Amino acid sequence: MRFVVAPMWEVGPSLRLLRSGLPHAVHGPWVEQVRPRLAALGPAYGLLAELVPPAGYVPDFLNPAPTGPAPTLAGELAAIRATPVGQVRRDLDRLVADQADRADRAGKADRGGPGPRLRALHADPEAGLARLAEAIEAYWELALAPYWARIRAVLDADVLHRARQAAEHGAERVLNDLHTEVRWTDGALQLSRRSRPMPRHTSGPGLLLIPSAFAGPGLYTLLAPPAPPQLAYPARGIGDLWAAKETAPGTAALAAVLGRSRALLLAELDAPASTTELARRTGLSPSAVSQYLTALRDARLVSAHRAGRWVLYARTATAEALLNPDG
Repeated sequence: MRFVVAPMWEVGPSLRLLRSGLPHAVHGPWVEQVRPRLAALGPAYGLLAELVPPAGYVPDFLNPAPTGPAPTLAGELAAIRATPVGQVRRDLDRLVADQADRADRAGKADRGGPGPRLRALHADPEAGLARLAEAIEAYWELALAPYWARIRAVLDADVLHRARQAAEHGAERVLNDLHTEVRWTDGALQLSRRSRPMPRHTSGPGLLLIPSAFAGPGLYTLLAPPAPPQLAYPARGIGDLWAAKETAPGTAALAAVLGRSRALLLAELDAPASTTELARRTGLSPSAVSQYLTALRDARLVSAHRAGRWVLYARTATAEALLNPDG
């Protein structure tokens, strides 16, 4: 049993949340910022929307088995591009069948069918996977990369908590504390609401536990032997993920080193923002903001992410540590 922080386990669930069109008690601030930008993805969004339906099965190849505790997005995209042709077509066939079955159970006369992008992916998986990797990368830059330092901090804190729990109380405590639908009973791991069994003799070795900021409130499971089973669960602490923070304790100390304006900009980047938005908030001129952001980016204290016609700036993990030295 091992823990993994995997970027692709944020991509699918977060896209499903954005597509739902519904308000969200936890991720509302993120949804309000990101949803208006989705149009900037163009055809890339159409491909992702066909692969990640509002409910039901998502193709297994979108979540390749992690090879280490913290795979990079680039590594996961390389694994996706290398998916065997046969697996791509089997997963797509299962996706279409699952959506048709859901339509039947809902009493819908129109069962729909695969869209043009899915048909193209099915016909030529090699070329389609290359387009898919580009689409995922574009979505990541728009929706997740500007927020990744904050999300990653929550995921890492979850893993640290459960690793300590395992060391002090054993794996049974970890599994029984993971989610209300997960129970370790009489030497067996039981998932109370999974529609398909996960028998030990047909699954891969071990178990991958994957905290996710967007997986809640339920669980996501993936069983694709010979890889180990993957169990993605809601990370601890996501309730405070987007909460507005008070003035960071390190702001004054940073101002003495970086200057008041640069420190002010770092403090304002509690949520990713554009140059224009930062100028409006701080009263600095757009040209001054641009100059200061360039300096902060050169110092690796902010990162820049293109979202259509916008460029969004976000604090890096280094900046977070400087602003919140005790956090």
